[in-house]
Amino acid sequence: MKVMITGGAGFTGSALVRHLDGCADIEIVVVDCFTYAANPASLEPLVQRGDIRVVRQDICDLHAVLELVTRERPDAIMHLAAESHVDRSITGSAPFIETNIVGTWVLLEASRALLASLGEAKAEAYRFLHVSTDEVFGSLGADGAFSESTPLDPSSPYSASKAAADHLVMASSRTYGFPVLLTNCSNNYGPRQFPEKLIPLMILNGLEGKPLPVYGDGLNVRDWLHVEDHARALELVLRKGRPGERYAIGARSERRNIDLVKQICDRLDKVAPPLARPRRELIGYVPDRLGHDRRYAIDPSKIERELGWSCSAGFEGGIDATIDWYLNNREWWAPLRANSGGPAPRALAAAGT
Repeated sequence: MKVMITGGAGFTGSALVRHLDGCADIEIVVVDCFTYAANPASLEPLVQRGDIRVVRQDICDLHAVLELVTRERPDAIMHLAAESHVDRSITGSAPFIETNIVGTWVLLEASRALLASLGEAKAEAYRFLHVSTDEVFGSLGADGAFSESTPLDPSSPYSASKAAADHLVMASSRTYGFPVLLTNCSNNYGPRQFPEKLIPLMILNGLEGKPLPVYGDGLNVRDWLHVEDHARALELVLRKGRPGERYAIGARSERRNIDLVKQICDRLDKVAPPLARPRRELIGYVPDRLGHDRRYAIDPSKIERELGWSCSAGFEGGIDATIDWYLNNREWWAPLRANSGGPAPRALAAAGT
């Protein structure tokens, strides 16, 4: 099975590529524009071994993507390419509208053109898996969790662009009978995450003795899913998911942002070079982010029940291993931290996304 993975040089995309590289029946073609958030180093060992092919391509270019999909004739597209940094969407939403909405439409159009050229059996087996986020559902109160039936209610330009893409994907299924699959995951964490994101930002600032800015009162809650568990879930959805269905993927591992930051500080105090003071003293509160959702949580019962997925990484062990990875892999993150496409808006503090 030839699988085309868009955004395969990003955090979740590269984790998915590494996971699927272990599947003997899958040939991988990565499509990535290599913006500031992508890191070729995440794929370099696989490229050097010849395990995967990488195509540098902007998914918003309809003509080029039509040509690419027609040439490659994949059996499935796993669509992860997206602008995903919420703070950047607040200060400049145009790339989010272009990539997340127009790019998704382009891929759907290219896939429909490909399907028209396939025989009945190949067309029947074709899949388009769109990877989305729990942020499209908006904010939860103190109780409850998002599920596949939760109405979309986005709060930021980023989440609105992803919600629009979700609608395009599901509309393609209903209008054309197009074989789509859609997933909404909770917050991912793990090795090789872009340094602007909450967990690596706190790890690296804490390592260097820099301020640890926390939005608002720090009580916003996120459900944390290890990226490797997410990759396993995506493979299951691709292989066993029912076309036209949405699958929510979460770890039932909620943490308040301030508690997570404190946990990172305590771990760093144990395993990193010592500072003159405890790292908790680096924490400072900053004005809250605009449209900051209070709480996210996912109910993954459907994917557990129907596809047999379960979360294998416990958060305590997972976060410790993640911290240790950043301490031991400076060569991966240092170039990104030095040149991340310009300073991030505000502090990119404890937003959780």
